[in-house]
Amino acid sequence: MDWIATKNPDFKIRFASPDDAPLVVEYMRRLGTFQKMRDKITATEENMRRIMSEGKGEAVFGEYKGQIEAFAYYCNNSSAFIGQTGMYIDGFYVNEQIRGQGLGHILLTFLSKVAVERGYGRLEWGCLDWNQNAIDFYAKHGAHCVDIMRIYRFSQDTLYKVAEEF
Repeated sequence: MDWIATKNPDFKIRFASPDDAPLVVEYMRRLGTFQKMRDKITATEENMRRIMSEGKGEAVFGEYKGQIEAFAYYCNNSSAFIGQTGMYIDGFYVNEQIRGQGLGHILLTFLSKVAVERGYGRLEWGCLDWNQNAIDFYAKHGAHCVDIMRIYRFSQDTLYKVAEEF
């Protein structure tokens, strides 16, 4: 696993492999705890390893001064509205004790570079409406909120139930 140098000599980034599934799950749990939704994180090491092995999800880790301190999980998406592919960040987390040092900025710029290199036309993510620090961070970077739309989701149980109706 090769580390990629960044503008901060104490911070480097690497792509995760399927063998990193336990660390991906750990960081998703940290994110869930921060978001007051820990009980919603049901990912297991096995299903994360499968998803990553199949190329359906990817992750990166940021190491600061020799310790993993940042994480992002993402996948590809597309839009028939604009006829473009893109990247969706499903998890983005910097450990609380080191926030404010520009590491989130570096991670976000790295993900933007990955999206551009892959020919994607957009990068998007969700943010809880109470997380003003994150909202300010994203706005500072030029992101805009699509606030005229609500995201709806079928849980797995509901998805199976609705599919049975066909």
